[in-house]
Amino acid sequence: MNEHHLRYYATTQHMISIAVIWGLIILFILQPGIAHDGAEAGAQLFVHALLPYLLPYIILTQWLLKVPVENPSKKSWKRYMKAYVLGSFGGFPVGAVTVTEMVKNGELSNRESGYLLAACHAPGPMFILGFVGTELFGDTTSGWKLLAAIHIANIIFLLFTLFALKRKRQQMEYPQLEVKKKNASSPFLESIKESSTVIILVATTVIFFSSLGNVLTTAISKVFAVDLGITKTFLLALFEMTSGVQSATDHFFTSPVFPFLIAAIISMNGLSIHMQVFVIAKTANTPLLPYFISRIWSVVTVPIILFFLL
Repeated sequence: MNEHHLRYYATTQHMISIAVIWGLIILFILQPGIAHDGAEAGAQLFVHALLPYLLPYIILTQWLLKVPVENPSKKSWKRYMKAYVLGSFGGFPVGAVTVTEMVKNGELSNRESGYLLAACHAPGPMFILGFVGTELFGDTTSGWKLLAAIHIANIIFLLFTLFALKRKRQQMEYPQLEVKKKNASSPFLESIKESSTVIILVATTVIFFSSLGNVLTTAISKVFAVDLGITKTFLLALFEMTSGVQSATDHFFTSPVFPFLIAAIISMNGLSIHMQVFVIAKTANTPLLPYFISRIWSVVTVPIILFFLL
């Protein structure tokens, strides 16, 4: 592709972005009440369903990662297990926070971080058991089964990850290993500081994409003759997972496919969580292709595994 085509492509992309942004601004102006309701719903979901389950674990995980380690393990599998245990049991986006922090500490290479970002991406147990299991399913046992389905799919993906990393181990570099680690005066205070940044990122994306999903749902339902429940659930799930889960509960609670729909929505995550992961992963230049593959894998396999567990 020559320079002229590259300039044309960049200009076209720029014009499309501007058109989309102005289109959304006009939609928000034309439907201020709908936008407000969506933002309010997103804020309530964040405060009631995410913040209580996410914040304590993020602080503790960050604190543990910032405590200086005198003799870090040279064995790859121990570092991978550390990333999986800390990352995948903390909820979105703790996996991304854990992996990028380990890259900065020199414990993972960039190639390893890409695969582990994909394998260590899972909702927190407190969210699945507390919010989904108790409040949505009305049954903690079903919550445990959903959590098991998610981790079975992730562990299978992790095994593929270990196989891929073993084949490419000679190509790995650890650019951070020779860098002198900065000594935090207080790992606990540093963990609170960085956790607050992550929480603000989560809150911003949840509220924005909830509002956006609400506005687009209303606009599409007015223009096209579509089922409001299906449209709202699909769009909210596409943009913001927690809002999509709540909409699925409102419209499909009595349906036999309800638990599997919830499993698919949680596995898909939505743009809100993907944006959180992208922003965090960018700080360590973590490759994102394995992450995309893992999302497709999870959407397909988690509902199937849950079907056999139920």
